[in-house]
Amino acid sequence: MSDQAALEQLLRERSVRFGDFLLASGQRSSYYIDCRLTTMSAQGMILIGRLGLAAIRAAGWAPDAIGGLTMGADPVAYAVAATSAGSPPVIDAFSVRKEAKAHGTGRAIEGNFREGAKVVVVEDVITSGGSAEKAIGAVRDAGGIVLGVLAVVDRLQGGRAYLEGLGHTVVALTTTASLGIHA
Repeated sequence: MSDQAALEQLLRERSVRFGDFLLASGQRSSYYIDCRLTTMSAQGMILIGRLGLAAIRAAGWAPDAIGGLTMGADPVAYAVAATSAGSPPVIDAFSVRKEAKAHGTGRAIEGNFREGAKVVVVEDVITSGGSAEKAIGAVRDAGGIVLGVLAVVDRLQGGRAYLEGLGHTVVALTTTASLGIHA
């Protein structure tokens, strides 16, 4: 089985739930994709690391770091970073806090991020694009350069088009259509 097919099977088995859900975007949905059940699994980390790194390289991006809004983006960024260690150039990881720390350094971005860094922003599931937009804003405010957005799943509900309308290239590892979800 290909990595792509294995990831989609894992997402269907672990992450897709049907019912009545309120999404982070504020929209209601008859299904929910809890990507963390896949991205935080051992097999999911391996698959996402390989597929994510391949997607970044295929897009022609050469980032210094990868990350996004905690916590959905964290395991994806860490998986890609770990995979890159065996296939240089190495990409480090960072996390964007939902709110800047009120103590210590007061940073909004933690981990391996520095001013001037070229980064890929991660979103586990794109619906409206709001989480990625917030992470992009934090990266830009801290002096980073956003090369593009990497998503695990695109719900095909306009988030990708929204982010592309803001001038960002978006690459998704899979879509709800590829997972067989038709809402």
